[in-house]
Amino acid sequence: MDNLVFMKQLKQLLGPGILFAATAIGVSHLVQSTKAGAMFGFSLIGFVALANVLKYPFFEFGSRYAAATGESIISGYYRLHRFWLYAYLVVTFVSMMFVTAAVGAVTVGFMENLFGLSALTGYSHFTHYLLFGGCTLLLVLGRFNVLEKLVKVLGVVLLVTTIFAFFAALYKGPATEMNLMPALDQEAWGFLLPLMGWMPTAIDLSSWNSLWTVEKAKQSNEKFSVKQVVQEFGIGYWSAAILAFLFITMGAMLVYGTAVEVPGSGAAFSSFVITLYTSSIGEWSFYIISAAAFSIMLSTFLTVVDGFSRAILASFSLALHGDENEASSQRNQRRWAPLIVAAGGLALILIYEGDTDSFSMIVNAATTLSFVIAPLIAALNFRLVMRDKIGSENTPGKFLKGLSWLGLIYLVGFLVWFVLY
Repeated sequence: MDNLVFMKQLKQLLGPGILFAATAIGVSHLVQSTKAGAMFGFSLIGFVALANVLKYPFFEFGSRYAAATGESIISGYYRLHRFWLYAYLVVTFVSMMFVTAAVGAVTVGFMENLFGLSALTGYSHFTHYLLFGGCTLLLVLGRFNVLEKLVKVLGVVLLVTTIFAFFAALYKGPATEMNLMPALDQEAWGFLLPLMGWMPTAIDLSSWNSLWTVEKAKQSNEKFSVKQVVQEFGIGYWSAAILAFLFITMGAMLVYGTAVEVPGSGAAFSSFVITLYTSSIGEWSFYIISAAAFSIMLSTFLTVVDGFSRAILASFSLALHGDENEASSQRNQRRWAPLIVAAGGLALILIYEGDTDSFSMIVNAATTLSFVIAPLIAALNFRLVMRDKIGSENTPGKFLKGLSWLGLIYLVGFLVWFVLY
């Protein structure tokens, strides 16, 4: 009976973990993981596994802290020292435009491939304004409930179509007889940092987990246990981790060793992915693959705009009032936050639109920045869940503590290697 009650409560809580998965399964998976497989076969798959395992504690700590305290981990930064709040706010503003632009550019590309809206209207920027404007309006008017329900629907489309495409690629077999596990060359090492920066996603986005957890508790008017919250988050996290391997496999099986070149621009890359899969699996799969890719990116774009909006509101509210809920309770401020986030990303896309290398530049800048600041955010999250404030019964166990120390060593060591490299 206790197990049935627990599962019922877990089902009611289901939401923040799915939103996290939607955030992760976007550029890092569809773009970076596919590129990794297409360009280097399976040679980087071990690094992907390492990143997913060793980064896990620092994402989980965001949800753990929120469940134990009833406030987001951004409030924790503020309580450690105001300096950490300001540092987090600066990092958020710097990364906001690059991350939103990177995700938006990919989403627009797949939206064009699926619907061809700009071709129908004759206006080249129509799809950009439709995506950014439509998603912003959805978040402004609907907020959390609409976001959560829509992402759940998109998640079903994503899982079904991606798994189908994966098994179809396995059935088709490798496109070449070359060794799919080549030795790492200089190009592979150079690609590794952007890949690891967002695998499964940026650690500073762990604050979004805590914000969504707090919001879910408010919406459901229930108090969820730390165990429930952590288990629900784990469902989303490890689902995203598994999907990363599916995308690497498809890239390696269908592209590696062929003469196909991986494009640099967002629109060209989206077309490349669709053409790649349909030519290998069959033209009949065009709408299946297109729907899967677009659903992945649309859910990611929605959660990115929402996550940055909530993080900025909470940070400003703490800086000005010492309470993360003060600004978010103001209706006008809730409306303006998504507009600012979306406008910043759209502006960056339009500014660099004429540059053929802009897509790769934006993605690499966003992912590299995320990896550079990752050790700091990880250390802060670890420090916060080890404090007495969350209660000794809610602090991580020995295994998770050990994994956290290994994760910190990995993040710092990899960053030092990158600087020296």
